[in-house]
This record gives sequence, structure tokens and C-alpha cells, in this order.
Amino acid sequence: MRQITIYPKEVAGILGKSLTTAQTLVRTIKDAYAKEKHQALTIREFCEYKGLPYTDVFNMVNGIKE
Repeated sequence: MRQITIYPKEVAGILGKSLTTAQTLVRTIKDAYAKEKHQALTIREFCEYKGLPYTDVFNMVNGIKE
């Protein structure tokens, strides 16, 4: 089964940012999508917000080699 959510550690690795910066970004995106604290951020929401290609990010998070 593939992962459809994204976490700050993964965001930090994808964007090359610190974990603290990634945590702040995840909170900002969740606020933009009116998500509550306990709700997860999806890879699709992250990609839409940052303007990144969904397939590339999905493959990175799930360790899929092309």
C-alpha cells in the first residue's frame, strides 16, 4: 500500500529545508486548507500549494524509482 500523506520530515528532505522550517510550512498549508491539527496533509495538497508535480513527489515519498 502506498502512502498518500506527507510529513514534515519528508517535506524537509524534498525541499532541502530544516525540519523546523518544514514544520512551519506544513502548519501554513494546513491553515490554508482549513485543516484541524489532527488532520493529515496529503501529498496532493502539498503539491498544489507549492506548485510541484504530484507524480514526482508521490514517487519520492514512496521510494519509487523511475
